[in-house]
Amino acid sequence: MSGAGAAPSAPIGPRLYVERPWSAGERFDLPPTAARHVQVLRLQPGATLTLFNGAGGEWRARIARMDRASVGVEVETHVDVRRELARRVTLALGMPANERMDALIEKATELGVAAIQPLLCERSVLRLSGERAARRVAHWRGVSIAACEQSGRTELPAIGDVLAVRDWLAGLDASRTGDTRRIVLSPASNAPWGAGLAGAAGTAVMFLSGPEGGLTATEEADAVSAGFVPASLGARVLRADTAPLAALAWCSLET
Repeated sequence: MSGAGAAPSAPIGPRLYVERPWSAGERFDLPPTAARHVQVLRLQPGATLTLFNGAGGEWRARIARMDRASVGVEVETHVDVRRELARRVTLALGMPANERMDALIEKATELGVAAIQPLLCERSVLRLSGERAARRVAHWRGVSIAACEQSGRTELPAIGDVLAVRDWLAGLDASRTGDTRRIVLSPASNAPWGAGLAGAAGTAVMFLSGPEGGLTATEEADAVSAGFVPASLGARVLRADTAPLAALAWCSLET
């Protein structure tokens, strides 16, 4: 369901992400995934597309030619549009199991997340490493691209490699907490999480959220040592795939 009111410079035709630079008047063949999308939609030469590459704004283009193996497009005009949040939001989270991580990536992208850091925690059900972790991260990046195409975003969220939460926290610069508000979502905290953002309109924020079963006391203590402030989302206990989206949704309503 779309939000109330039409966005300015609404996209024309299907939106496709193409990972390459281009300029007005240039012709090129769409990569296989994007070409397959055009063919599935049964578009014909002359049909209008909206292209974006994450470098800012989007481009109007037309299908110049089609055959069974490829789709050629001609780039027309650039539209200087931005549909990102007023503040940069990073979600660092203990990965939920099964299909829940896919859904979380999709919805977080729609809501405007700037970066997602998948974490392996002591209580994590989903445990990934090595090549298996790399394949899942590549899959999640594909999920995020599809969500950008659907939602109208012109910038792709950064999705980090899977890291152990302790290693990730150790790599953060605790002296730079002024650049980004750091909040660890903790059901045990009595502090409302919004208080951590009071008077910080537009300031970047990083939410740390645990997996099924939550963060351990040691992991929360490590987070506090890294500059995170514990905060609660309320009296109800939210699932591992709901809590970070609840915080992100609040930030998305600021704009």
